[in-house]
Amino acid sequence: GAGGADDGARVKVAQRLVKRVTTLTEDDSENVRAALAMVATELAPVLGKEETIAHLVPPVLLLLRDATSEVRLNIISSLSALNEVIGVDLLSQSLLPAIVDLAEDGKWRIRLAIIQHIPLLAEQLGVDFFSDKLASLCVGWLGDDISSIRTAAAVNLKELTALFGAQWANVHLVPSIAEIRQHQSYLRRLTAVQACSMMATAMDPVQA
Repeated sequence: GAGGADDGARVKVAQRLVKRVTTLTEDDSENVRAALAMVATELAPVLGKEETIAHLVPPVLLLLRDATSEVRLNIISSLSALNEVIGVDLLSQSLLPAIVDLAEDGKWRIRLAIIQHIPLLAEQLGVDFFSDKLASLCVGWLGDDISSIRTAAAVNLKELTALFGAQWANVHLVPSIAEIRQHQSYLRRLTAVQACSMMATAMDPVQA
């Protein structure tokens, strides 16, 4: 019927756009690549699972390894559409180094932006992968030189506690935070206390 014809036409257009996406991943302008990273994943729902895996995942992986941090950040911040179609299992091994690189980026605004994306990424990656690979990184941000990063890190730990539960937080976060509370810098100790008090608000009263 007409609906099927429309769907077929949309898929054909999306397939043509994917070829353009693949070409643009090598564009000389980092602004073009950054803009591309914001929208490329939106093609996934139109393409469907098989076409996405075959044709869209390769340029997305290229963008995740881009030399410019804004490009990597943009692709990570727009993963929801892709996740809904294929899940993040295929991308998780490539996501990890990209997240770690952004976590240590020289620009504090990039570090702040990736911290703010962590709760959504945690939901997408699942508790096992996240606990194994990224929990310690999240605690590490409490030691950042920039105060707004330290504050965002504390908020992030609260949101992770709300997402994965108090028992998870007590196992994967609290021991590392306890170490920071012994730090020689009073600013680090203060941040650790703030993080604990924020996390406590996300816990069941009995567990907190």
